[in-house]
Amino acid sequence: MEKNAELLIGGSENGQIIMNAAMANRHGLIAGATGTGKTVTLQILAEGFSKLGVPVFMADVKGDLSGLSKAGKPHPKIDERVSSIKIDDYQARQYPIVFWDLFGDLGHPFRTTISELGPLLLSTLLELNDTQTGILYSAFRIADDNGLLLLDLKDLRSMLIWMGDNAKELKSEYGNISSASIGAIQRRLLVLEEQQAEFFFGEPAASIEDLMKTDFSGNGVISIMDVTKLVSNSPRLYATFLLWLLSELFEELPEVGDADRPKLVFFFDEAHLLFDQAPKPLLDKVEQVVRLIRSKGVGVYFISQSPLDIPDDVLGQLGLRVQHALRAFTPKDRKAIKAVANNFRPNPNLDTQQVITELGIGEALVSTLDAKGSPTIVERTLIRPPESQMGPLTADERVQTIKRSPFNGKYDDAVDRESAYELLKLRALKAEQEQREAAEEEAKKKSSRTSSRTSSRDSWSDAMLKSAARSVGTTLGREGGKFLRGILGSLLR
Repeated sequence: MEKNAELLIGGSENGQIIMNAAMANRHGLIAGATGTGKTVTLQILAEGFSKLGVPVFMADVKGDLSGLSKAGKPHPKIDERVSSIKIDDYQARQYPIVFWDLFGDLGHPFRTTISELGPLLLSTLLELNDTQTGILYSAFRIADDNGLLLLDLKDLRSMLIWMGDNAKELKSEYGNISSASIGAIQRRLLVLEEQQAEFFFGEPAASIEDLMKTDFSGNGVISIMDVTKLVSNSPRLYATFLLWLLSELFEELPEVGDADRPKLVFFFDEAHLLFDQAPKPLLDKVEQVVRLIRSKGVGVYFISQSPLDIPDDVLGQLGLRVQHALRAFTPKDRKAIKAVANNFRPNPNLDTQQVITELGIGEALVSTLDAKGSPTIVERTLIRPPESQMGPLTADERVQTIKRSPFNGKYDDAVDRESAYELLKLRALKAEQEQREAAEEEAKKKSSRTSSRTSSRDSWSDAMLKSAARSVGTTLGREGGKFLRGILGSLLR
């Protein structure tokens, strides 16, 4: 029987709150203070999409989403909520999961290449100024023009060194290449290496297709990227990774038009990290991708403590709104709550601004999109309980899940094929060999000239000695022979 293309979010006093899956590619937002239930909302939405056959990608910031791969346990509070929301088909169950990890510790390694990341995101990651960004763009252009692949960090470092050594020759075509700017970029790359970013850059690069799988039962596979270590050690790398992934989807996926459900759904936790200190060109690109990627059948869901963490141009593109409790401790907090309340379509029977501060754990203000794409009025909602386990797997359970993955072994071993580093190293060795051979040739020529001059001097000396010998011999005769040896010995010495 074909699955109904709807997702149950929870229930209100007016009945169940359901999201039309055909509107799920209009994106969404899950917001609320720490400890108010955002993770559970994220979990139940992932379950709902998976049951509809929609693959899901999730960034796991706190490390507690792995329980999706294990059925939940009975609990009186769960039974109470199931009854309250009137869920007829609730069943504890596990979901198909694939674990990923940029560092390869808690999941399959997830890599991309320097070339695929591109100069815009890379310059943002390195926090370069305009001049340094221009040099980085030149590095990518020169690499393309010379057939040099930029796959990992050592490729980029080698490229920059080569540019510095050949700055005069490159200036006429690519502009001024400052050694100071190259040095600054190299220092930034060292900082990136200290944050273990080299694990992210290289091959085999992860395939977007591997994030868009269904299992043998037709359930969408949920890809969980563990980013606990990444967010704490390198939040900028985390943000760059998510933005790169979003742009890759936008560039690779075909247009799909209107559909009854998305082809893929992304959940980006700690969304404020995507936009903090991001330059204007990057923000413009993000807004453009979010606006247009829905035509590729991709839904993007941001999770953050406050909707105010999201730029207005992006926030305006988000259809589903799930707002968990916010706390009003200061005048600034109250001002923020008022702004958040104004983002909802008003409910005449609900004081949205007041309710935001009163919501309990597992409660939220919810507004979805109707069949015409218009926001529904906001409703105070009890979020439905997950069918999978709330909380993480044990370490052993996680290892066993990874071993059963269809991608086990596919990405485990890094491959270092011939690229810019190897080719530039070969060029340097060849140039060094040519210089050595030229120096040896010049030494031979110099030695030949010296030998010729010595030979000329020796010939002149011999002629002079012979002449002297004949002259002395004629004058002194036999007695002069002894004197002659003395003269010859003296001259020769």
